[in-house]
Amino acid sequence: MAKILIVEDDVQLSKLVRDWLKLERHESEIVNDGQEAIERLKVYEYDLIILDLELPVIGGMEILKQFRAAGKKTPVLILTGRTTIDDKEIGFDAGADDYLTKPFHAKELTARIRALMRRVGGQLTKSLVCGDIELDRAAFVVKKAGEEIKLVPREFALLEFLLRNPGTVFPAEALLNRVWSNESDATVDALTTCIKRLRKKLDSDGEPSIIRNVHGVGYGLRNIE
Repeated sequence: MAKILIVEDDVQLSKLVRDWLKLERHESEIVNDGQEAIERLKVYEYDLIILDLELPVIGGMEILKQFRAAGKKTPVLILTGRTTIDDKEIGFDAGADDYLTKPFHAKELTARIRALMRRVGGQLTKSLVCGDIELDRAAFVVKKAGEEIKLVPREFALLEFLLRNPGTVFPAEALLNRVWSNESDATVDALTTCIKRLRKKLDSDGEPSIIRNVHGVGYGLRNIE
């Protein structure tokens, strides 16, 4: 799962992109003007940004320039009707990672997203393993010692995020930021409940929980040889 910000003033198109990304099991949010995008990017972190150039209030190119000037490295996929080489050159020089012109096929969009995510560390590899637990993202399957464990989508997303960041302990608010939509009303209690359900499904009797709680810091995966 990747957390994606869609910055697009075409409301219908942005919703279509969001719905397609949901089918691909990504968490996405939509903003429809440049000023809101800048404010959102100051507060929240994303794995990828899909950015239109023709936006009200503040244009996409200015957003990109400000974002890169602030030292942010998040991959940016430009989504635009501009097709000239000069426009693309300006976009790449400003810090874009890829360019997709309208109209486009949804499968091409997700293929480009996969390529961008691989470029920054292989976040969308098919399988993740920790001890006897294996998560297959493509099949949406989790197994423990070879036996399939049924997880709901939010449990799957949280486990996937932790598996992609082994050895890192995240504060509760950081996990809410990266796994839940910022537009949701999720609370720390929702996170705690989700972790309890994962522990119940994945932990082994008589052994420490796969998800450790560092008091006063947050949650992370236990190191398993």
